[in-house]
Amino acid sequence: MNENPLRIAVLASSSFPVAQPFAGGLEAHVYNLVRALIERGHQVSLFAADGSSVDLDATLLPVRTLDLTPISLADIAIAPTAVREHHAYLAVMLELAGTLAESFDIVHNHSLHYMPLAMSSTLPVPMVTTLHTPPLPFLESAVALAPAGANTFAAVSEFAASQWADVTTGTVVIRNGISLHDWPFGSGGDYVVWSGRLVPEKGLHLAIAAAKLAGRSLRIAGPISNLEYFHGVIEPLLDDRVRYVGHLDQPALAALVGGAEVALVSPVWSEPYGLVVAEALACGTPVAAFARGGIPEIVDASSGVLVPADDVQGLAAAIPQAARLRRSDVRARAEAVCSMDRMVDEYEALYRSTLDAVTHPMRERLAFV
Repeated sequence: MNENPLRIAVLASSSFPVAQPFAGGLEAHVYNLVRALIERGHQVSLFAADGSSVDLDATLLPVRTLDLTPISLADIAIAPTAVREHHAYLAVMLELAGTLAESFDIVHNHSLHYMPLAMSSTLPVPMVTTLHTPPLPFLESAVALAPAGANTFAAVSEFAASQWADVTTGTVVIRNGISLHDWPFGSGGDYVVWSGRLVPEKGLHLAIAAAKLAGRSLRIAGPISNLEYFHGVIEPLLDDRVRYVGHLDQPALAALVGGAEVALVSPVWSEPYGLVVAEALACGTPVAAFARGGIPEIVDASSGVLVPADDVQGLAAAIPQAARLRRSDVRARAEAVCSMDRMVDEYEALYRSTLDAVTHPMRERLAFV
């Protein structure tokens, strides 16, 4: 139990619930972080889409909705989804600056929306923002307009920090962590696994091609987030040896990953971190992956084989190489670099240093009175 608990407001997605089975890595990350903070004695309130639950004593901040008038809906230049997100984040930021002004010590922003950054200086408490993506145009705009010192930034990898280097200052690196208890050591098996959102940028089609070249059976798990990609590209590639097993909850996914010989990770964009990599390593399942984004910061020679981006033949050749690695060494790598305890330790230190930077100047001024 934490001797000096904090009151923390955590901002996540207004569109995707923080609940199992997760819509994506961001929701999984927030779920695990909120649970860990509560277990350490902090009081946490979560802003996330309806249906969110971390199965612990977390208060849910309401996501405000807006019924647009027929005249507004007739404006085809404005996407209703964008308006709903704008309204939800504007509402919660106004509440944090107004009716909830005395309720929190710090705000931790994980959203990908510009509004929390743009309104950060209106809050009576400091805000920490975790950078989960490359700099997006609206986020850059919000950072540029916020007063100096209004935001504290943490990037999920050195790679992500380098992408934001021209936008933010003083960014610290806090790599994502996972509960090693929730991803137990597995004995492996006779198939390879691919997990994640089924969208073009995750490159599942390349993983399927690599598995077929290597003569391996492949099991696929994750939410179908892009129907056109799934039905038009992935579905025709499925057969008796390449199977989609569904969108699994965390325990079922851990069993699937832990029972695999090798985990394939095949992004066609530069992943800022790669949560599926950490999950595989925790299960003792070695990784064969494209060396993109933050992945090389997690995978070393003891835990996987990296190949050049988009090199399908190289990925196929990496599968038997990775399979020869000792699963105990793979798990040890996860324990060294991917633990939830390490991540939460670093976030707690960042919260307190951020709060100290706000209160310390006041203490200095009082010393002269």
